[in-house]
Amino acid sequence: MPKILLVEDNEMNRDMLSRRLARRGYEVLLAVDGPSGVEKAQSHSPDLVLMDMSLPVLDGWEATRRLKADPATRHIPVIALTAHAMSSDHDKALEAGCDDYDTKPVELPRLLSKIEALLGGEKAAP
Repeated sequence: MPKILLVEDNEMNRDMLSRRLARRGYEVLLAVDGPSGVEKAQSHSPDLVLMDMSLPVLDGWEATRRLKADPATRHIPVIALTAHAMSSDHDKALEAGCDDYDTKPVELPRLLSKIEALLGGEKAAP
């Protein structure tokens, strides 16, 4: 069962997305800010990270840079989640080390296809 770390400070978004991913067969770990997201990625080695970019304490841009700078976590794919849909935001996410980018509100079929592509086509068990 693929393990996804969801780093999201908005409780409603976190709850909705984590439940939908769990129903699709993913094991979901949760973090509410950048530092706890980095720590959980280091200690739990998820298969993929969904990273909100507008986080308190340490934003998603810097949290992603730290994950990609650490040899123990740099291989973990990161999908940036942001309400900002400008092309410059997409470029900024890739420059920070994100492997892909998706906008909020999340369209689950689109996000799931990105997750599956980064997991090498590995789908969660239904």
